[in-house]
Amino acid sequence: MTEKDTYKTIDIASKEVLFKDKNSKFFGYAFPVLNENDVKLYLEKLKKEHHSARHWCYAYQLGTETISYRANDDGEPSNSAGMPIYGQIQSFDVTNILIVVVRYFGGIKLGVSGLINAYKSTAQLALEHSNIKEKTINIDYLISFDYKNMNKVMRIIKEKNLKITNQVLEMDCNITISVRKKDASSVFEKFNHLFEVHIKKIIEKIPS
Repeated sequence: MTEKDTYKTIDIASKEVLFKDKNSKFFGYAFPVLNENDVKLYLEKLKKEHHSARHWCYAYQLGTETISYRANDDGEPSNSAGMPIYGQIQSFDVTNILIVVVRYFGGIKLGVSGLINAYKSTAQLALEHSNIKEKTINIDYLISFDYKNMNKVMRIIKEKNLKITNQVLEMDCNITISVRKKDASSVFEKFNHLFEVHIKKIIEKIPS
């Protein structure tokens, strides 16, 4: 079985969607996020835009291999909002994403089952109105070498059509490359066998 090296996410925020039930209004949004600070900024923005709303419930998932997530009911009955939203993130198999559902109370209680349906349906609408893309899981390597070895390093980069994400080319050279996960070990071996060339994996920081 081939190891999975792709994931699904969004690059831009979705358009606002609206779900109504018994006079309550539920506004749904999906945002691309890479860390908890991104989550905080989007929540602050929505709380300013919807300052008279009752609840700003949300769920997010971060990471491609090391996954972290959170679901927040924001004052609604336990597990009636955040987890139904997160369930849609799982259902659509997306990551690095935040979904927020803003509720304006309409005066009639929906009950726990009504709330679960409303938050789930709004999250589903937000995802259906998002441009979901498939991306590759990449591994970053740092290649270090003396300037005299530049040609043999660049030859492999060109031959393998590797993506350079950063480079410092002086007497001591450092090039950072991004390699699709399924090709990573063969690329590593290629550089590792070069005399006077050092390659090491750049450890991915867990989003904070």
